[in-house]
Amino acid sequence: MSTDRRWEYDPDHDHVAGGVPVHLVAEVERLAGQLVDPASTGIGVSDPGNGPRPGGLRRMDAAGGWLSSLVAPRDPLVIVVRIVPPFEAL
Repeated sequence: MSTDRRWEYDPDHDHVAGGVPVHLVAEVERLAGQLVDPASTGIGVSDPGNGPRPGGLRRMDAAGGWLSSLVAPRDPLVIVVRIVPPFEAL
């Protein structure tokens, strides 16, 4: 098993990011990349954002909107499950 963390959309990019403004998707992808980087150094990836600990759905602010993610504790994976744009972008 690889110890390199990665992130993915679940179920896929179109479902999670479809119709979301491009600048917000770029910010979400930047934040997801930052979430996986600290994990490679041993820092708990479930600490950032707001939400239940450990292993629950986490909410994080992103460019005026927010994203929801899960951390797979037994797999080196951060899962982005929802992107909510700011109201004015809807």
